[in-house]
Amino acid sequence: MLTLKNIKFSAQENGEKVILSNINFDFEKGKNYVITGANGCGKSTLAKIIMGIYPLSTGQIIFNGRDITRLSITERARLGIGFAFQQPVRFKGLTARILLEQASGKKLTTAQACEYLSSVGLCARDYLDRELNSTLSGGELKRIELAGVLARDCPLNIFDEPEAGIDIWSFNSLVDIFKKSINGNRTNIIISHQEKLFASADEIILIKDGEIAMHGAPAKIMPKLQNFGKCDKLRSENE
Repeated sequence: MLTLKNIKFSAQENGEKVILSNINFDFEKGKNYVITGANGCGKSTLAKIIMGIYPLSTGQIIFNGRDITRLSITERARLGIGFAFQQPVRFKGLTARILLEQASGKKLTTAQACEYLSSVGLCARDYLDRELNSTLSGGELKRIELAGVLARDCPLNIFDEPEAGIDIWSFNSLVDIFKKSINGNRTNIIISHQEKLFASADEIILIKDGEIAMHGAPAKIMPKLQNFGKCDKLRSENE
């Protein structure tokens, strides 16, 4: 599915600052992966490198057997990589219905569009023809963006802190969305601090100081995370 080889990313701020180094990992088909770690450890940077938002300094990215290291965001999206931002973009004049149709690449019936919105906990009648502008809260935009990602039906979906701005009820349903959204050919990569989202993971990846410190099944990794160090302490659900 997705292979990262010797990924390194540096930022030029008063000299070179290494954000990520020596990242090697194979993401398999049909699995949920949660990438976690302390603020500033590089987990969101890694997600954006996979999507092509940030250019890597050195290394190689292989997606379904193809080298996509030098491909643009658009080219990667066309190959089947979806991305949900931590802070969804607002679009004046664009309705939820249009977004879902653009994401799916086809004209949707009202029932089909409503099904996507309902799957993320929204009353479809109230949101189908709403514009994606300042009249919507951050949580509402986040859920509509998630519906758009589901409508694209990509082989690989990347979610950058999908819990941001989500209320408690929606947070509980978020776990179910990730569990149900994978199949034999679809993989999710979720960037998150939240322990409850770890329940949806087949594998947890901990990044520390720009490198993969450990990875494995939740039952193996969770006890180690709890004692990993104060700087890596995970947020509680109520934060």
